[in-house]
Amino acid sequence: MSRLIAIALAVLYLFTGSAFGSEIREHFLPNGLKIVTVENHKSPVVTFQVWYKVGSRNEITGRTGISHLLEHMMFKGTPKYGKGEYSGIVARNGGNENAFTSQDYTAYFQNISSDRLEISFDLESDRMVNLLLDPNEFMLERDVVKEERRLRTEDDPVSSLIEELYAAAFKIHPYHSPIIGWMTDLDNLSREDTYNYYKTYYRPDNATIVVVGDFNTEDLINKIGHYFGGIPKGEPMRDVKISEDDQKGERRFLYKREAQLPYVIYGYHAPNYKDRDHYALELLNNILSGGKSSRLYQNIVYSKQIALTAGGGFTPVQTDPELFYFYAQLKPDRTTEEAEAALKEEIERIKREPVSTRELQKARNQIEASFIMGQDSVFYQAMLIGQLETTGAGAKYLESYIDEIRQVTPEDIMRVANKYFMDDNRTVGVLVPLPQKQ
Repeated sequence: MSRLIAIALAVLYLFTGSAFGSEIREHFLPNGLKIVTVENHKSPVVTFQVWYKVGSRNEITGRTGISHLLEHMMFKGTPKYGKGEYSGIVARNGGNENAFTSQDYTAYFQNISSDRLEISFDLESDRMVNLLLDPNEFMLERDVVKEERRLRTEDDPVSSLIEELYAAAFKIHPYHSPIIGWMTDLDNLSREDTYNYYKTYYRPDNATIVVVGDFNTEDLINKIGHYFGGIPKGEPMRDVKISEDDQKGERRFLYKREAQLPYVIYGYHAPNYKDRDHYALELLNNILSGGKSSRLYQNIVYSKQIALTAGGGFTPVQTDPELFYFYAQLKPDRTTEEAEAALKEEIERIKREPVSTRELQKARNQIEASFIMGQDSVFYQAMLIGQLETTGAGAKYLESYIDEIRQVTPEDIMRVANKYFMDDNRTVGVLVPLPQKQ
């Protein structure tokens, strides 16, 4: 498609993200490629990101890890740019680049001087459609990923425990499997599997380009249309529509392996951004586990001195509902029973007693400060928009985010705690250290 036709047919939508503090613009090319832009002229730099709506959530049994392996292969060359040239070109022009894979998406980015931005258009449009997937390079990279799994998961007791937690908590949904994949699946992945996966999911109508920084939007859209507008959209894709059934009782497992210290982790099924309860859960997460002044750290680490560290986590910006988790890594002379009793004490307390006005305001302030301070970084802004776009929340989520956080009451927090922190909704993992083999 010629540049002029692409420009003429591009559809422009515009809205202002008042809470975000910058004007966010959305554009669509006729081939379905979505472009989200935020101009920020504080410095002559741009972050350019391509987000594909494919991650471990899209994988099937026997082929876990294929999204992440394909991410690795995207740096192995096309007929136009050979192995390693992508990174070399960006580096020689003063930029940096990388990629990452999650449960819901795979993304590629370059941070580069604004007068070199066209380099990103050329590189990313090329590998969106022309990846070589050389068979020899595939076998080498598959071994690299297997080694990555050994180092990051199998040699790390806590990472392995978390992997077991998700496998126990999700029986049906693909969140059951790790992003990096099970080792047996990695052993069996073929170059053909990966090539077919690439052709299925790497296409303009399954991608969102996010650009934040020093540029002129109209000029940017014209150039993106020139580079990406001629890439055809694909055949209609079948969406993943698998929901996890309600848990009918506590699941509990012991994980025995060589390790130094016991570790306890609780996971509760919790809603994603589609349910307004997630605003109250975000504040609850901050109150219970937001740093060393949080309730869990103060009670379990400082006061009772049961654990070396304690905390939790909750990520509502997910395509499907995820886990709200709590953890404690024990001191050598304390028991997992003591840690569980302390965790339950804090969970039951927040179900029984409304949080104080001061505690709630502190949590609001911390969330708002993190949100606003993050806007100093063009990279962070683009990351936030990319996550929202690829998980389905959309960048407009940012317009009301702070207002929604401000409206949460102590009664809301107590209500969501009682709704989701039920014994029957809990999966418990306990790491039992075994002595090191001689």
